[in-house]
Amino acid sequence: MANDPNNNSRKLKRKSKPKLKKDDITVVDSKSARKAVVATAVGNGMEWFDFGIYSYLAATIGQVFFPEVSGPMQLVYSFATFAVAFIARPIGGIFFGMLGDRLGRKKVLAITLIMMALATLSIGLIPGHASIGSTATVLLLIARLVQGFSTGGEYSGAMTFIAESTPDKKRGFMSSGLEVGTLIGYIAGAGLVTLLTFILGDDTMLEWGWRIPFFLSAPIGLVGFYLRNNLEETPAFEAMEEKRSDDENITVKDILQYHWRAILIGMFVVFFYIVVNYAVLSYMPSHLTAVLGYGEAEGLLLIVIVMVIMIPIVLLMGYLSDRIGAKKIIQFGLVGLILLSIPSFNLIGSGNTLLVFFGLMILAVFSASFQGTMPALLPSLFFTNVRNGALAITFNISASLFGGTTPLVVSWFISKTGNEMVPAYYLIFASIIGIVVVSIFLKETAGKALRGSPPAVEEKAEIKEILEEPEEALWWHDEKKEIQDRIENSSEDQK
Repeated sequence: MANDPNNNSRKLKRKSKPKLKKDDITVVDSKSARKAVVATAVGNGMEWFDFGIYSYLAATIGQVFFPEVSGPMQLVYSFATFAVAFIARPIGGIFFGMLGDRLGRKKVLAITLIMMALATLSIGLIPGHASIGSTATVLLLIARLVQGFSTGGEYSGAMTFIAESTPDKKRGFMSSGLEVGTLIGYIAGAGLVTLLTFILGDDTMLEWGWRIPFFLSAPIGLVGFYLRNNLEETPAFEAMEEKRSDDENITVKDILQYHWRAILIGMFVVFFYIVVNYAVLSYMPSHLTAVLGYGEAEGLLLIVIVMVIMIPIVLLMGYLSDRIGAKKIIQFGLVGLILLSIPSFNLIGSGNTLLVFFGLMILAVFSASFQGTMPALLPSLFFTNVRNGALAITFNISASLFGGTTPLVVSWFISKTGNEMVPAYYLIFASIIGIVVVSIFLKETAGKALRGSPPAVEEKAEIKEILEEPEEALWWHDEKKEIQDRIENSSEDQK
């Protein structure tokens, strides 16, 4: 073994210093960066309007498509159909993620938006159970699967696009605009459902009014497609394309084999992020109506007000992450949820509208600490050549296992136990896992170049300072060498 030439060659592998030239550094045009953020955020908001109206109409959809069951179980059936979309998310994530790494980020984002809009429109066209029986349920499931397939490529692709289009020192703040788009989409969905319920009344909404929000997805999708189709490709992807060889073909197996550590860390991060996000934004309207007995319009109105207030808080969290680091912001949110989830749900269950609002706002502030940081943090876990695909795999597997099932699990436990504090316990559980993972395994990347990419700056004056310390600018260099060595060693073993 001592004379094994393969072992000797592995020992002699050098630990070279990173080299950085002036031309390697990307000077981001501020106008183009803002355009990328706005167009991607608006498109993401449109997509989450489509996805969100289903959750806000969950109680009504339960009555239309599952009339054979009653009470809390109707909500369980409705959220089970909601969760079905998450079965298709990993498949869509792998498909669109790998496509984004090969063909480009913006093309994939345009495709996912149109697909989502068509699937959402089709839900509004499906006759109810009273007209065509169980066929209605089957058609609803198919539409939800298509929604999930497209969403698999949407959010991870949008995070990648914005992170690669913005300067490093402003990536947290500018990327938080993506979640502002998400909130606006949710607000538009909830606001429209609330307005229609006030105008039409519960009976008319149950009869045909619930279809209107789904019909609106078609024109909204066309607008979003136009905005995204007119974007420029990201500088990071274009730089990678110039250096990529024609025979390079990265597979899903390669991503899992050589980037499994980052994927595992990312999945745990997405776990607590997605549980909190869906518990606060998607599940809460139904909790207020089906569990606590609020009128549907009243419950939705409370959520809309909370989400409007969340918008500047999300932007603030993104801004602060650029100044003090994303880890500290996330830890603040996790500790807050561990300590205050139960008091918050006590306020929410008090029956006093003002106290309910305060309880919701406490949860919203801690949720905003994740929403303002994750769009910049998650793409930074992966190298440019695999970023879209690896992030899509990471995000969608975790989202499918824990995000889409959050409303289902919580509503099922409440229906079986009658305990209205189940959501609080679930948030605490997710936050405890989160604080361990973030504190021990997550590396701070705020203000630094993305893995596999040269620094991106806003002003040319920043270039001189970066060139003086190339090792700090290319902080990911040793990680890349480690992965390359593992790939080479694997190739030698196969020979």
